[in-house]
Amino acid sequence: MDLSHGGPGDGPPGGLLGEQIQPPSHHFSPEQRALLYEDALYTVLHRLGQPEPNHVTEASELLRYLQEAFHVEPEEHQQALQRVRELEKPVFCLKATVKQAKGILGKDVSGFSDPYCLLGIEQGVGVLGGSPGSRHRQKAVVRHTIPEEQTHRTQVITQTLNPVWDETFILEFEDITSASFHLDMWDLDTVESVRQKLGELTDLHGLRRIFKEARKDKGQDDFLGNVVLRLQDLHCREDQWYPLEPRTETYPDRGQCHLQFQLIHKRRATSASRSQPSYTVHLHLLQQLVSHEVTQHQAGSTSWDGSLSPQAATILFLHATQKDLSDFHQSMAQWLAYSRLYQSLEFPSSCLLHPITSIEYQWIQGRLKAEQVGMQWSRGAGQAGLREGAGEQQKLSRLLKHLLALQQEELAASFSSLLAYGLSLIRRFRSVFPLSVSDSPARLQSLLRVLVQMCKMKAFGELCPNTAPLPQLVTEALQTGTTEWFHLKQQHHQPMVQGILEAGKALLGLVQDVIGDLHQCQRTWDKIFHNTLKIHLFSMAFRELQWLVAKRVQDHTTAVGDAVSPEMGESLFQLYISLKELCQLRPSSSERDGVLTLDNFHRWFQPAIPSWLQKTYNVALARVQRAVQMDELVPLGELTKHSTSAVDLSTCFAQISHTARQLDWPDPEEAFMITVKFVEDTCRLALVYCSLIKARARELSSGQKDQGQAANMLCVVVNDMEQLRLVIGKLPTQLAWEALEQRVGAVLEQGQLQNTLHAQLQSALAGLGHEIRTGVRTLAEQLEVGIAKHIQKLVGVRESVLPEDAILPLMKFLEVELCYMNTNLVQENFSSLLTLLWTHTLTVLVEVAASQRSSTLASNRLKIALQNLEICFHAEGCGLPPEALHTATFQALQSDLELQAASSRELIRKYFCSRIQQQAETTSEELGAVTVKACYRASEQKLRVELLSASSLLPLDSNGSSDPFVQLTLEPRHEFPELAARETQKHKKDLHPLFDETFEFLVPAEPCRKAGACLLLTVLDHDTLGADDLEGEAFLPLCEVPGLSGSEEPGDVPQTRLPLTYPAPNGDPILQLLAGRKGDREAQVFVRLRRHRAKQASQHALRPAP
Repeated sequence: MDLSHGGPGDGPPGGLLGEQIQPPSHHFSPEQRALLYEDALYTVLHRLGQPEPNHVTEASELLRYLQEAFHVEPEEHQQALQRVRELEKPVFCLKATVKQAKGILGKDVSGFSDPYCLLGIEQGVGVLGGSPGSRHRQKAVVRHTIPEEQTHRTQVITQTLNPVWDETFILEFEDITSASFHLDMWDLDTVESVRQKLGELTDLHGLRRIFKEARKDKGQDDFLGNVVLRLQDLHCREDQWYPLEPRTETYPDRGQCHLQFQLIHKRRATSASRSQPSYTVHLHLLQQLVSHEVTQHQAGSTSWDGSLSPQAATILFLHATQKDLSDFHQSMAQWLAYSRLYQSLEFPSSCLLHPITSIEYQWIQGRLKAEQVGMQWSRGAGQAGLREGAGEQQKLSRLLKHLLALQQEELAASFSSLLAYGLSLIRRFRSVFPLSVSDSPARLQSLLRVLVQMCKMKAFGELCPNTAPLPQLVTEALQTGTTEWFHLKQQHHQPMVQGILEAGKALLGLVQDVIGDLHQCQRTWDKIFHNTLKIHLFSMAFRELQWLVAKRVQDHTTAVGDAVSPEMGESLFQLYISLKELCQLRPSSSERDGVLTLDNFHRWFQPAIPSWLQKTYNVALARVQRAVQMDELVPLGELTKHSTSAVDLSTCFAQISHTARQLDWPDPEEAFMITVKFVEDTCRLALVYCSLIKARARELSSGQKDQGQAANMLCVVVNDMEQLRLVIGKLPTQLAWEALEQRVGAVLEQGQLQNTLHAQLQSALAGLGHEIRTGVRTLAEQLEVGIAKHIQKLVGVRESVLPEDAILPLMKFLEVELCYMNTNLVQENFSSLLTLLWTHTLTVLVEVAASQRSSTLASNRLKIALQNLEICFHAEGCGLPPEALHTATFQALQSDLELQAASSRELIRKYFCSRIQQQAETTSEELGAVTVKACYRASEQKLRVELLSASSLLPLDSNGSSDPFVQLTLEPRHEFPELAARETQKHKKDLHPLFDETFEFLVPAEPCRKAGACLLLTVLDHDTLGADDLEGEAFLPLCEVPGLSGSEEPGDVPQTRLPLTYPAPNGDPILQLLAGRKGDREAQVFVRLRRHRAKQASQHALRPAP
């Protein structure tokens, strides 16, 4: 027995976490293995009972398995087998336990019985019957068939039909094939008086029993039933209810009896059984077979799941049964074997959970008692004689106590050993459970669960009371293991060549390994330790590792000093970035732990900042120069219209911004100065790029005769600059100016960031904008000449050519050129080009339209040209937006051309439309007003007008009054050529005349509904000697007259009051156009009449306000 791990109450050894744990060996010496092999062979050869359903039946198969499990050569196996066959057979025993019975007959007057059992083994006469388990009713009873000294008797349970005995008996037999088990159940009959029996009488059945007992002998017990079984039909272990058989057919149903059987050995002849406790031998056998099972699975590249093969399960079952091992000792043997093998063989720790549960259950039941231990020891033949005599009983008692102490020590040692081994695995969990193996997290979690379950056991608490709490032990193991892992990694990264640069690279690799380990702890391990033990591994590992890293980084930066070379600066920058990444992993719980060693680590790198900034600019400048030199100034594709250098430049600037974000200097004032330097360098690179790309364009186009190729390059250059402007415009976002402004608010003066950073940016954007506008202006100038030339040709085309055909050359020119520009320019630059061309085109059209004012044909062509140019420049939303197209110049030109291109009659119609609009907008009656009623009768095609009155007329005569009359005409006259003007009667000296006259015009409805059709009411002052004076004009739109707007005849016609108006004093543009058409008589007549009215109006001033 191995007691090297200390006695009861001992926790893990003091040096547990600092020393390498040596697990107990699972190998036996040759002598031990020979003894164990002998005992195993003995178990198979002297097998008893029927095999279990899942067990191996053939002894040869079991012997072959033992030979493999013990690695015995065939010859040696045969010799051992021969020796075992020659050993004395064991004493075969049936361990029978009479548990209880139910439903037995009631033989007493009370209806109950006082049952007891007689049992024994009849040797030499088998039970008659065919198949196993068959029974033959036996009229003979146990006391008649089995000698009295071999008969066993249970206690009497009084007055019951369901007795409970739970008594165990050991019954020896010689030959299992001819032995049978007999059990008779009797009702104890005591001598009672008739009076006593009558007192117990409860029913007629009881009375019948009294008469029956009167006929039998006094004190004769009643037979209740029996059970007879052949031993060869029993399994090694049986636990069943058996029916009680009758001797006659009187009462066939006599109840059932619950029996447990176990076929065991006594006085086994093997050396191991004679010299060692049974459970110790079983432990060693279990250890040997499990070791073989695990090894077999490893050879097949599979993981053992804790299940034994049928051969191993059969052998161990037979061994435990034959040695009559208690459940506790079987559990203890399994636990000791598994826990020892786990420390030397690789199999899942989950296999330990079942033994832990079993042994804890047995411990709670109090199974590790002296009598239990003694029962196992007494199975050894060497202890058989200790039962005799009082002195021997005392020796046995002392021995049993000693055995109990030894087993407790062994159990405590197994707990301590497994705990120490488990802690050593936890200390080295990074290497023992690598994440490169997929099941490593599950294996570690299983180990922790085993340790937690073990430390929660009542047995563990009683046997190892001084052991520290498991979370504390695991935390100490993790802390020690983290430090050890760091030192191992430091040795791994130790450079072969000594030097400050090599030391920096080694330190960088070490920090990267630390970051990787912390990521693993955070993502995987921390959850496992927290769920099982409430331990925050990540926080603990971060505290330990950051302290170790900080010490080495500080030593390294001190060794570097203030003189930082470019190579050293690059090394320090990578180290700085790695430390930032490490600090970003800082767990939130650490904020409560105060200042960490790595806090403010950036101060160690201050001397390297100038080197970092210069290196960033130099790398970017070299990349820009190389990109421009390799650029052929051709678009990258249909959707990407800038060239390769613009892409490289965007990437270059993105890298600068990325470097700035990586740096993210914590000190606000220094961070501001660093950002200023980054912005300054970026803007300088932008201007350098503009100069380089223009020089590249001149270089490539110098030998080109094709002007189109030169234009292509110019387009690409402009697009590249536009792309650069977009990139530069993103600097505030990329460099996080808003966050920087919040950080430096308390350090810098108000507005200093705005005046510095934004001023730099705006200056760079302004320079880029000027360069872009210059390029776009150059492209626009090339197209403006062609546009002006085509517009001039447009008005010179002969009259027979339709306007749509006349503008085709202009539209084709623009389509070709604008498609070309759209293909080669990005949208922003193309929009700028369109704006310049649109402004120029409108200017040319205005000039040409002014020169062709009197030509209706030319104006019509210009009008259609303007309409098509608007569509062209808008390009269905892909060109200029409507607000950019519809400028004041465009609107004025559109209006002028609309009038210039119209016919004389159309202009006259437009004139009346404008006067009707003026009438509708006039609310003042300073000139007076007329009141009329008008309606149209469609059935008669008559327009009926009732002129009711006029009021507030101007006094135009010298006497302060007027002689008004009204002239009624339907306008325009060309729509109503056959209708003469009508007049009212003249009223003398009346500024408020009541005319009350009705006029009817025979006119179709269609011309009345046209725009501009109106009833012109001209109020005149009659002069006898000279021309009549104009009081004012009123225009009634005919389309609003009742009867014209609908098909129904008008009913009650409302009155309409119309304020009088004058013609425009400065002349009307329409009249000016009509006046220019000298060859048009109708136009000239209309102009003369309207100018006459305007002249009349200008001769009379408005009345002063009353």
